[in-house]
Order: sequence, then C-alpha cells, then structure tokens
Amino acid sequence: MSQGSNFVDYVKICCRSGKGGAGSAHLHRDILTSMGGPDGGDGGRGGHIIVKGSVHIWTLLHLKYRKHIIAQDGGAGGSSHKFGKQGQDEILEVPLGTIAKDAETGEVLFEITKDGETKILTAGGRGGLGNAHFKNAVQQTPRFAQPGEPGKEVWNILELKVLADVGLVGFPNAGKSTLLSVVSAAKPEIADYPFTTIVPNLGIVSYRGGKSFVMADIPGIIEGASKGKGLGYRFLRHIERNSVLLFMIPADTSRTIKEEYEILKSELQSYNPELMQKPHVLAITKSDMLDEELMAEMKQDLPDIPSIFISSVAQKNLLELKDMLVKAIES
Repeated sequence: MSQGSNFVDYVKICCRSGKGGAGSAHLHRDILTSMGGPDGGDGGRGGHIIVKGSVHIWTLLHLKYRKHIIAQDGGAGGSSHKFGKQGQDEILEVPLGTIAKDAETGEVLFEITKDGETKILTAGGRGGLGNAHFKNAVQQTPRFAQPGEPGKEVWNILELKVLADVGLVGFPNAGKSTLLSVVSAAKPEIADYPFTTIVPNLGIVSYRGGKSFVMADIPGIIEGASKGKGLGYRFLRHIERNSVLLFMIPADTSRTIKEEYEILKSELQSYNPELMQKPHVLAITKSDMLDEELMAEMKQDLPDIPSIFISSVAQKNLLELKDMLVKAIES
C-alpha cells in the first residue's frame, strides 16, 4: 500500500444514534388480580456513537469507507417494571490528536489527546418512561406511557493533527524524507522533485539510554502555504502538534540560509503565531558538499537559534543533531 493511500487524516461520516425504546403502559394482572395498578417499565436508551483514543492507531484509514455509522435502538419496556434493553453503542477508535467537528457549522466539538479517552459524538435517544411513573392520587391506572426519544442523524468530520515530538519544516526537496529514513525505521518515498511527501510520515528515532522520540516529516511548504496555496492549510495543521520544530535548509539554496529561515518562519507565523513559541532548531542539509572554510563563512550569517551542519547521506553530525533535539524536547 503506498504512503499516499494508507495515511488518512480527514473523514466525513454520517452518524445515526439509536432511538430510545418506548415505555410500557402495562397494567398488573395475575390469578388474583384482574385489573391491577400500572407496572409498565421504562424503555432502554438508544446507542451512543462514541469516539475513543488509541495509541495503536496512526490514521483514520479504517473509517474512510464507513460513511454511515449506525448505533442500535433501545428496547421497549415490559410488564412488571422491566426495563427495556439499552441499545449497543458504536465505538470508533481514533488516533490521538483527532478533532471532531460538526460538518455543517464547522464547530469543534472536542479533541481526543489521551489513550482510552472517550467522548460521545452523537448521543442516543432517552428511553420513554413506563406508565408506573404517571400514577398519582387522581389517576390510579394511567393507560399511557412515553414513547422513546428519536436518535440523531448528524454529519461529522474527524480530522487528525499528528502528535509528534519533532516536526520537520522546510521547502520541498530540503532533505526531510532522507533524514527520516536514515535516523528511523520509516521508509518515506524519496525523489529529487518537489512534493514527493504528500502526507506526513512518522518515524520513531532511537536515542542513547534506550530513549526514543517521534519525528514527523511534514510535507514541504511553499511561500503562500498559509494562504492556502500549494498543499497549504491541510499540512500546516500537523505542525501545530509538534513540540520542537526542526527547520531544514539545504546548503545549496539559492538564497541565504537566514533568508530561507525567515520565509519559512513567516509562513508559520501567519498561519498560527503560537508556533513561534516552540523551540526551533536549524539543520543545514547536504553539507557534505561544503569544505571547512565555506562552512566557517556561512556560520557568520546564521539565524540566532541552535544550528548544525548535517548530511543524511554521508551520516554527518546525525548523533549531534539527535542530542540537540532531545535537549530541545526535554526543555
């Protein structure tokens, strides 16, 4: 399965919760009693549609082809105060970082950030009350009961924002996928043309002392991405969830490193100013083509953030880069 088809970060689903069961209007009868008092039980609640966080799922792929999610109806109440059966809930497991929205209004309903966390997406209808509830001094034998509440049918959107420790930020072709493939077990598609990465790739990067951290290769942004150009907003939203942003700029860029960093930074800032609060680290990639003299010259004009010259292909300074990232994550 190709990378493009197995990572799904957006699904639109129609959720229909179960309707509540009707209450019973039964009057008690037995061998000794031909016409007793009301003993109708309550109807059961209709099934909810529930969203549950799971650390074992990375994508919304399993929901892509389930357009209609239907929970079970509640059962009717019975005689002798018997409650109707509760409708079975439909539980949708989602990755952490999933946001639920109302498809019509765009309103954010909730967000799932913890393993095992559950939220009701669409509530089932309440069961109707049996006639036993309506007995009073005036009306000793009520012959009516409540119907159950109808279920709800709503279109919802589930949207994933990737949760990772380090997000790779750079223009297309900055060497992000190559770095991820070298420092982790991830196997992203790599080619020498822009927009090879069209969905975020996640990799677990091993570190000394048995530690590890999650790195996300976010698709390359271009100038104007924050205004929806290129692949735009769809990808920038993934960057919001990363603890540390690793800016990657190739040594052979046509601009200066500082200029390129400022452009990337302004794209992120215009999308969400809060991204500026995250720790920034700079890696100058493809630096195996530089000699010491050229590197020393370039160092004079680097932005004022932790920076390192690396080469994924030549495995240059990769351990030092991991040290910098871990220090930034822990801070």
